[in-house]
Amino acid sequence: MASARLAVDIGGTFTDLALEHAGGRTTLKVLTTPAAPELGVIAGTEAILAAAGVGPGDIAIVLHGTTLATNAIIERKGARTALVTTQGFRDVLAMGNESRYDQYDLNIVLPEPLVPRHLRLTVAERLDNEGHVLLPLDEAGVRALVPVLVREGVESIAVGLLHSFVNAAHERRVREILAAALPGVPVSLSSDVSPEMREWERFSTTAANAYVQPLMASYLQRLESGLRERGLAAPIFLMLSGGGLTTIETACRFPIRLVESGPAGGAIFSAHIARECGLDRVLSFDMGGTTAKICLIDDFKPQTSRTFEVARVGRFRKGSGLPLRIPVIEMVEIGAGGGSLAHVDGIGRIGVGPESAGADPGPACYGRGGVHPAVTDANLVLGRYDPARFAGGNLQLHPEPARGALAADVGEKLGLSPEMAALGVIEMVDENMSNAARVHAIESGKSYEGRTLIAFGGGGPVHGFRVAEKIGIDRVLVPSGAGVGSAIGFLRAPVGYEVVRSLYQRFRTFDVAAVNGLLAEMSAEASAVVAAGSFGAPTGESRIAFMRYVGQGHEIPVPLPVRVLVEADVAAIRAAYDTEYSRFFDRPVPGSDVEIMSYAVVVATIADETSAPSAPGAARAAVPVRHQLVRDTVTGEEADWAIHDRAGLVPGATLSGPAIIAEDETSTLVGPGWTAAVNGFGYIELTRTGGVA
Repeated sequence: MASARLAVDIGGTFTDLALEHAGGRTTLKVLTTPAAPELGVIAGTEAILAAAGVGPGDIAIVLHGTTLATNAIIERKGARTALVTTQGFRDVLAMGNESRYDQYDLNIVLPEPLVPRHLRLTVAERLDNEGHVLLPLDEAGVRALVPVLVREGVESIAVGLLHSFVNAAHERRVREILAAALPGVPVSLSSDVSPEMREWERFSTTAANAYVQPLMASYLQRLESGLRERGLAAPIFLMLSGGGLTTIETACRFPIRLVESGPAGGAIFSAHIARECGLDRVLSFDMGGTTAKICLIDDFKPQTSRTFEVARVGRFRKGSGLPLRIPVIEMVEIGAGGGSLAHVDGIGRIGVGPESAGADPGPACYGRGGVHPAVTDANLVLGRYDPARFAGGNLQLHPEPARGALAADVGEKLGLSPEMAALGVIEMVDENMSNAARVHAIESGKSYEGRTLIAFGGGGPVHGFRVAEKIGIDRVLVPSGAGVGSAIGFLRAPVGYEVVRSLYQRFRTFDVAAVNGLLAEMSAEASAVVAAGSFGAPTGESRIAFMRYVGQGHEIPVPLPVRVLVEADVAAIRAAYDTEYSRFFDRPVPGSDVEIMSYAVVVATIADETSAPSAPGAARAAVPVRHQLVRDTVTGEEADWAIHDRAGLVPGATLSGPAIIAEDETSTLVGPGWTAAVNGFGYIELTRTGGVA
């Protein structure tokens, strides 16, 4: 009986694979193939199966995450998309909410809608805020749009009508008419994709879903076909941005829910490690080839949100991107990865990212035609990498092209040697990541005191100790398989799905029967999606209401009982809102009524219990396999650092920095003033004993 489980995470530079089988766990990194991502996945799958001695028929399930949807939006390489909306609301996508992310920039640049104005088409119809028909749908007007759509070569259609989140009848009829006239052209309805109030966010999310749907559906079909041709008949599940897994059919319908699927896997990975080790306050630090992701995890659960921005035109500027209203794990993501390119700006400052060398041509040291210096080049020149062991030996690094690129783009402009240019690049990228972490904590109303930093991804363990120093964290944990942490996170994720619906209620006139009816429908919808992939595994359910005081602009989430509500629950839910509001804002507002704007129901399989650690042996000093010259980024001095092979470090092994612990997919740097010990799980625990930030 097939029992092996395969996880694949496509990143901007590397495609990571993790295979759990009877003999243990096998991991692998291969270069991403940007022109046809499925080719990299298939090649990696064949390689990891051969390495593990596992046949295609032994795979029980394939778990997959990808950044393709995000990249298509950022690079504007999606389908030619039209929006059909209510007459008079053609320009909602362009007007937004009329806010400015920089109030004082007279030349402010706002993100262009994914749908140009000439493809934003209107039809006569109107519902009121309760879903009652004020003006029937003009079906002849819908049919009159067909020649326009054909003439413009439209490949995908988004439908967003006013108040359709309350009554979807008009949107569904528009889809019926267009589907009959334009077979093969996918139609996304806002009442399916994002059935919540606020037209701009709802229309934007639906347009983005339509924009990436043909691309993602085609990719997933090619991937599925390619794996089937190679004898791998296991079902394929996709990682959702909110931290759950779903079927390939659901992913093809709602690909916009995949925009943060890879980073979500990393957050799940960190949460699992935190639960194993009993760490209730954690900072997840995932640094890959293109980006670095930072996420706060408290009580073994990542922070979540229902809003997200993609393709920001103002770097790190909230409000400068396209809004998406989907369930996501809340994190900050910056262009700081191994492939991030370094440059010198107009006033002589070293800058890093957000541009990336990616996988093709990659950093200069890859020897694949790259001529500009990346973070990986700087790490190599500083002596932090073994050129022969990078990516498990699958990619030989070349120091001289790295030195040349650093000299040309950074050193010559600042009068620095390649080594000192590399030091400046690394210190700058570390500061960028640290600053993003500081801002994320402030925005979340939290601190880093007493937290443990969990470092993973190809670059996380390399930069982890220095980022920890800068933000005041004294403990770093590097789990096994850290180099492919997001892929391993897919193996730990539940099969789950979240349904969100709007139903306006006030507590003074709360309609218990209406709310119960809505929650039952939502529960049934989420359960049906999960049942398609849970294979009979036990599931759990949670319910949330999003509430605010009347007159306020934004809501806060409040948990609801998972059962039929009774009248006595109304007062208890109101009291729970006051408690939650006080947690955010110190005290409630007496005498103010509360309105409930929307509800969320999450159904997910119940996570397996974590394993117990092995009893570590007696503490004993680890013996290095060799030494090499490494330049310290704090002092700028070169010194011999001890090099340890992670495979040779058993539980109980200890060592003091400066040192490097090398493994196939990454390297863990133990800086001066830090010590390292291997715990009962085989994880590396770094503890700060001195040094300066």
